[in-house]
Amino acid sequence: MKKRMILMVLAIAVFVTAIGAVKYGQIKKGMAQHASFQMPPEAVTTVVAKSEQWPTTLSAIGTVAAVQGVVVSADLPGIVEKISFESGQRVRAGDVLVLLDMKQERAQLAAAQAQLELARVSLERQKRLVDTQIGAQADLDSAEAQYKAADAKVGELRATIERKTIRAPFGGILGIRQVNLGQYLQAGSPVVPLQALQPIYVNFSVPQQELARLRVGGQVLVTNTQSRQASAGKITAIDSVIDPATRNVAVQATLPNADGKFQPGMFVETNLGVGTTGDIVAIPASSINHAPYGDSVFIVADMKDPKGNTYRGVRQQFVKVGGGKGDQVAILSGIKPGEEVVTSGVFKLRNGAAVQVNNKTQPGNNPAPNPENS
Repeated sequence: MKKRMILMVLAIAVFVTAIGAVKYGQIKKGMAQHASFQMPPEAVTTVVAKSEQWPTTLSAIGTVAAVQGVVVSADLPGIVEKISFESGQRVRAGDVLVLLDMKQERAQLAAAQAQLELARVSLERQKRLVDTQIGAQADLDSAEAQYKAADAKVGELRATIERKTIRAPFGGILGIRQVNLGQYLQAGSPVVPLQALQPIYVNFSVPQQELARLRVGGQVLVTNTQSRQASAGKITAIDSVIDPATRNVAVQATLPNADGKFQPGMFVETNLGVGTTGDIVAIPASSINHAPYGDSVFIVADMKDPKGNTYRGVRQQFVKVGGGKGDQVAILSGIKPGEEVVTSGVFKLRNGAAVQVNNKTQPGNNPAPNPENS
């Protein structure tokens, strides 16, 4: 009995050993295959880095403002008798916009003119009497005072009538009419907005450290953020005070705005030329791999695998990114001219990965693109 148990234990031990040896061989073979396995090359596009010099620009978001802009209002209370404009109409300085009811003032003016004529006749009569030494000088002085008072009254009523004639204070484009015929207007009631659009201001702010590179008369390129239409202007004013909250300085540019495409209140992009950079490398923006620990690119080079075989692979290179222009971005350091940089497919690469270059279809690399739908 005891001998049988010993034989069974030995048989089981031999069986387990045999199974373990087989499995060990399988695992070792799998490890060898895994060690020799190489991922297939990734398809990428590339561009050869070239040294360039870019003009240095400073970009900011600005707001369009009218050189002159007001809401035309009623100076005196009254009832609207006539409206002489249409919403959106272009007007010149002095054009009549609205007439208020002036019947009472005109009647008072007629009475005042009659009093003025009477005072004039009385004054002339007193002068003749004094000249013939019949009348007293005091009566002449009184007649002169009455004449001046009557003349002042006429002037006052004429001024009142003129103030009830609402005119455009300057030339420009009217907004939407805010009054109706027969409406009673209080003093100060709005009538219509009026904006002078030629020329026009663009207000924006730049960081205080850029102040030394700005100058009055410097060129500014202003771009409509919706239509992408651009217009050139000049810096006409730089604020003398820096905002203590943002450490920015306010800058004002003036545009001719001949076609009126910029309207007050618009958000626009401004680009100021502030010199030229040193040598930089311009590559497509799609080449940049953005990450919390820094920006990097992949450079294609000849590499060797563990067996010493040569293959085309990529090396990850951290770079310092500068400004952008169109589809391109400036690399200030990290890439040397002549190096082959991956321009698409960077998200699927790792350091040392094998690649296959196929440049039949390239990403955008135009410093001044003109999209079809712009």
